[in-house]
Parts: sequence; C-alpha cells; structure tokens
Amino acid sequence: MSYNMNIQNVYINKISVFLPNDPIDNQTMEHILGQVGEKPSRARAIILKSNGIKTRYYAIDPRTRQATHSNSELAAQAIKTLYNDDLQAIKKMTFLACGTSYPDQIMPGHGVMVHGELKTSQPCEVHSCAGVCVAGMSALKQAYNAIKTGEHYTAIACASETASAVMRSENFQVEIEQKINQLDIRPEIAFEKDFLRWMLSDGAGAMQLSNQANPHCLSLKIHWIDLLSYANEMPACMYAGGDFHDDKFIGWKQYTQTEQQAQSLLSVKQNVKLLNENIVKYTVEKMLANSIKKHDLKNEQIDYFLPHYSSNYFRDKLYQGLVNIGFHIPYEKWFTNLSSKGNTGSASIYIILEEFIRTQSLKHGQKILCYIPESGRFSSCFMLLEVIHPNKQEQ
Repeated sequence: MSYNMNIQNVYINKISVFLPNDPIDNQTMEHILGQVGEKPSRARAIILKSNGIKTRYYAIDPRTRQATHSNSELAAQAIKTLYNDDLQAIKKMTFLACGTSYPDQIMPGHGVMVHGELKTSQPCEVHSCAGVCVAGMSALKQAYNAIKTGEHYTAIACASETASAVMRSENFQVEIEQKINQLDIRPEIAFEKDFLRWMLSDGAGAMQLSNQANPHCLSLKIHWIDLLSYANEMPACMYAGGDFHDDKFIGWKQYTQTEQQAQSLLSVKQNVKLLNENIVKYTVEKMLANSIKKHDLKNEQIDYFLPHYSSNYFRDKLYQGLVNIGFHIPYEKWFTNLSSKGNTGSASIYIILEEFIRTQSLKHGQKILCYIPESGRFSSCFMLLEVIHPNKQEQ
C-alpha cells in the first residue's frame, strides 16, 4: 500500500460487542467467583448498592467455575462479530490495535495474540496498548491516526477484559491461609482487593474505522481524541503486579514467588481514598478544561454525553465536575449501560457506544462527547463524534 500524507477524515463504520455467557445477577456473582474465606464478603452488599450494577458477564462456566474464554479469545470474537464471521473480509485486515487492562500473558503483546486467534492468512500491522480503562481509547487513537495520516484506509480497534480471571477465590487462597497461620481471627482479603471483586466484569468490543462514511447506514465521524496522563502529579491508584512499600511502588519482579502468593500480588487493587479525592478533579475538570481550550468546545454543541464511570456513586460527582468548569450537560443527554453490562474497563466505551447507536434515534450532525477516565495513575480521555447519515452533506 502506498503511503499518502494527505490528512484524511476518519469514520467509525461499525461497532460490535461480545459478552461471554449469560448475565450474572447480584445474588449469583459470589457463587460464580467463589467465596474468599469462611464467610461471605461483608463489603459486597454495600458496594453493589453504591455502584448500581444489576447484571454483568463473566467468562466463567457457572457450573464448573472454569474459564470459558481467554482475554485474546474475547477480543477475537468481538472482531469476528464485527465482520459477521466473514473470514475472507478478516483476511484483508491491514491494521489492528488492541487495548486491555490485564492481558493473558506478560509477553508476547496482547495485540499479536489476538491477531493469532483470528488466523488471518497475511501479516498485519499490530499495536498492543496497555493501561487500565484508557487502554481501549489508546487503541482507538492508534487506529484513528493510522487512517488520518493516510497510511491505512481501514483499521480495527479492539478492547477486551477478563477481570474474572484474577477475581476468582482460588487466587486469594494462599493469602487467606497465611492470615490463618498468623492467628488472624478474621481472615479476609483487604478492602482494596475485595472492593474490586464486585466492581469489574468481562467483555469485549471492536470498531471498524475507515476514511469513508458508510454509503447506506449511519457512521460516526471522529473529530478528535484527546488523551492525557497526570502521572507527573499523581501516584498509582489502581494497580496489579506490585504494591507500595514505604510509599514507593515496587513491581512484582522485586518480590519472591512466596511473597507474590502470600500478598496476592497479581490481584487488582485500588486506593479508594485517593480515587474519591482526585478522580473528578483530574479526569473531568483539568482534562476537559484542556479540551475546551484546545478545540473551542461549547457545551451547547453537545447533543449526547456518553460517560464511562465505574460506579453510580460517581454520577453526581461527575455532573458537579462539569458544572464546576462551566460545562453543564443535563442528565437527559447522558447515556450509559453500567447497570446492565457492568464495568468492563477498557472495553466499556465500546460496549456503551454499540448499544447507543443501536437503540437511539440519531439525527445527522448530532455531536456526541465521550468521556473515559482511569484511576491507574490518573489518565483521562475525551472524544468528540458526529453522526453522519448516508446521502447527507457534512456540515
């Protein structure tokens, strides 16, 4: 393919979602994940009441409690769904970017493992994007830039999560036994670990991008994607594969294997106090103020607001953050599916967008503002989309 330096418009032509197995309700989830210790979690009911999630999906067989899909398999299924399982069309793919919070392995990269699952007959440019929730948007921006620069005419972006793989009770057994051996009369995993067992779920989404709008159905034009990290100011807040020691973050390679197991080091942890105090300030107020100035953005331009937030607890706080910087967006313009699909991390915005365009009656020219924060070390992303109907002139 010849390289074309002309700046191209970029359109989302299609979005697909793959959610494993049947939805899991709040009463069933601890049975599926497994009980940690001798008693049910005391935090579960409180956290579920706060986060507003009613159902979610796990890549776990509810009878055997064995994994039904790996992370790369979920991603590959979402891409196959994007192409309606048309293997000939998949073989023509030239660019693939995949994001996830927790890949199946440390190496090779997640993206090439997804590429391998697709069993294409030709090589493909592949990018692996790591991080937490913003990893899915990093993948989308890679695909966006590949088309915008003219190097590729089409590209696939994908995000996937199998949080359940590290939330199963078996992963905490050694830590619990350690506490029992130390005569801890109430052996239980720390709140920062237990908290996330009732917050995270599995799923994957994929987007097909190109430099041409769909000729016969709706497209979404990407006006811009802004993504910033505030790690220059903030410590790690959500993490796995390491822990803090004397206020310094220490990675897993500096722990012995025994220490890794005794501390459930590979489990996902979150500093809830740090999260609550800073998530709106950094990922909403500071980040959106940057985009407002950069793009001369006005709140009256926004027809729909699609926020990814991990819990209903943050809904009003997010709203207040918008008000604080003079960018009021009324709730009637908001769209989320957190209560039915759960918090699928980096895949959440893909899963939200797919349901949004499938269920809403959208008009040509309407503007959609998407918000994707992550507490990993406080990164944030805002994206502006425009609805494009076929046979309509762009404004």
